[in-house]
Amino acid sequence: MTIFRFVVLLSSFALLLPSMSAAERTKARLLLSTTATKAGETVMAGVELKMPPRWHIYWRNSGDSGIPTKIDWQLPKGISAGEVQWPVPEKLTEAGLTTYVYHHEVVLLVPLKMANDLAPGSHEIKARVSWLECDEICLPGAATVQASLVIGSDSTPSPDATLIEDWRKKLPLSDPALVTRTFWEKSPTDDSRPLIIQWEAKEKPEAVDFFPFGSADYEVTGVTELLNEPQNGVALRKIVKKSEDRWPSSVEGLIIAKYTAATTPQKAYQVVLAVAESTAKIADAIPNTRASIDAVKPEKRSLLAMLGLAFLGGLILNIMPCVLPVIALKILGFVNQSQEEPRRIRQLGFLYTLGVLASFLALALVIISVQQAGRGASWGMQFQNPQFLVGMTVLVTLVALNLFGLFEINLSGRAMGAAGTLASKEGNAGAFFNGVLATALATPCTAPFLALALGFAFAQSPPIIILMFLTIGLGLAAPYLVLSLQPGWLKFLPKPGMWMEKFKIAMGFPMLATAVWLFWLTTGHFGTSGTLWLGLFLVALAMAAWTWGEFVQRSAKHKVMGIAAALAIVASAYFYVLENQLSWRSPAVVSKSGGALANHPGGIDWHAWNTKAVEAARAAGQPVLVDFTADWCLSCQVNKKTSLEIPSVQSKLKEINAVALLGDHTKIDPAITEELRRYDRAGVPLVLVYPADTNAPAIVLPELLTPTIVLDALTKAGRTKMAARSEPAAGN
Repeated sequence: MTIFRFVVLLSSFALLLPSMSAAERTKARLLLSTTATKAGETVMAGVELKMPPRWHIYWRNSGDSGIPTKIDWQLPKGISAGEVQWPVPEKLTEAGLTTYVYHHEVVLLVPLKMANDLAPGSHEIKARVSWLECDEICLPGAATVQASLVIGSDSTPSPDATLIEDWRKKLPLSDPALVTRTFWEKSPTDDSRPLIIQWEAKEKPEAVDFFPFGSADYEVTGVTELLNEPQNGVALRKIVKKSEDRWPSSVEGLIIAKYTAATTPQKAYQVVLAVAESTAKIADAIPNTRASIDAVKPEKRSLLAMLGLAFLGGLILNIMPCVLPVIALKILGFVNQSQEEPRRIRQLGFLYTLGVLASFLALALVIISVQQAGRGASWGMQFQNPQFLVGMTVLVTLVALNLFGLFEINLSGRAMGAAGTLASKEGNAGAFFNGVLATALATPCTAPFLALALGFAFAQSPPIIILMFLTIGLGLAAPYLVLSLQPGWLKFLPKPGMWMEKFKIAMGFPMLATAVWLFWLTTGHFGTSGTLWLGLFLVALAMAAWTWGEFVQRSAKHKVMGIAAALAIVASAYFYVLENQLSWRSPAVVSKSGGALANHPGGIDWHAWNTKAVEAARAAGQPVLVDFTADWCLSCQVNKKTSLEIPSVQSKLKEINAVALLGDHTKIDPAITEELRRYDRAGVPLVLVYPADTNAPAIVLPELLTPTIVLDALTKAGRTKMAARSEPAAGN
């Protein structure tokens, strides 16, 4: 096919040698979303290409002929360009050749990242754009485009900002609810092989297609055959031609669905399709999870059963390490309430439950909005957001300082008197806030049964997502709600007294430990120098809290001065540290180097995960251990310490000559989100063991591991490897 393209292009050029002055019919222009921005921020650039009537240029995969449009950036030091974001193209079939093109106009979007230390002033942004434009003939075109960008203290939208936003809406979507099954229809007889792509559609489209991304290893031909499927099932057949010795284990591209409705005539979804062998059943391509080491086939799940698992998972979250600091506060609250009227106890229990449910409803709405915006959503994804981490670190630090007594939270505006008054009533706002805090701290943990329920929920319609999340919240709040409805059970708790002041201060330490953990998570977003500035901001915040408690709440003489001093400290620290030094709203990207990861001495030799690394290891006859993890995931860290980074597992990996790959989901990674979705997981942890035999499915381990589970899976993968090696010998 490469030779054919060359011949077509050479013939076109030969016809046009007398008239090359007409070559550059297409007009190129560089757009920027802002004319001025701040260091550390990201600016969306757009290369606008306008073609005359009937003429077209080519997509990232030009198809059977043509050349993809190319952008070569010439950027000042401190400005870096991301990947090109390609709007959905048209499919053009002429004379039996299929190409993917743009007619009339297109804007190719590219994010430009400004370094934190980028010098202020005007910077020239340049790019060399090259393309092939075709009608009845084809002409090469090229242009240098440029625009000025001012780095200063403010961001100013450009006149082209609306146009860029309009083209952003034309990018393909990424829908986690789109569950696909992709498999070879039959064994190969030559270098061509039929591929079947299936999925369930919420609304059955009138027509479907698959636009493949380009690859040097294989080619997906342009002809698409739609297959008959019952109800809302959709299936199509594509022909794949391989260029190398091996058939691809995954295929990337766009699923196109066309509808008759004028409001949504077409939807395009960007997908990475894992291809199963034709000898395996279709369901084997997407293994399910259970508390055993064997991969099982997904089955039709009952909504009622999933709701039961959601409630049980929420209930178990109460004993996970994430929520322990809030549990201590609730125990203290129940001791406080034990002497109150039953009606008041029930009221506070309902308010706590309402705080939990409101928080889970907010999480569900965020998940739905992210999915409908075409992005991948996952459990705990807010911990991938640096602004959320800073906010939570500040909040939990303030809670710890409050428990230590530096200042008091009192809705009446008066400070508490002596320590003995701690036994006074817990406020309505306090009960509701405890519910919100419990939810916020619960999301980094994944309890048993919860991952399966969340994996089901994330693939459902918005009403079911909301119902599932509210059920999880009800499970989390259930123990406290039951106690508040049975106030007689509180008589078994100790009576309120002076001991509670010491208990309150003691509970400040686990809350402070939580703040330190959250503070540590910010390193991945701000780097070591940025974390130093955040630490200094927390010190200033503690000083402001002490000033407020000492001179506003516990003093009548210097109240005005205390208010002014506390506000001045917070404002100065915010603007100088968070805004100026840390750039917390738009931090610079802190990248991790590829290849071998930083490992503990004597630990497992982890390498960065990607699908090609898995394929390469299995092709070389090696089993593969994959750990999808995140720094903010406490369940992941427990698994690592107790069941992965241990001598027996290290020895077993060496014994079976296995490769260990680490998928780091600390920051947003669409490829990992897609892989989690393939295995019915809404978030990390996910641990897989791939046998060396490429026909064998991955072994999916449960959310919480034990050494025995991991060792059994590795032993099974090793046996599969030995069996695969012995097959040729058995046939001789």
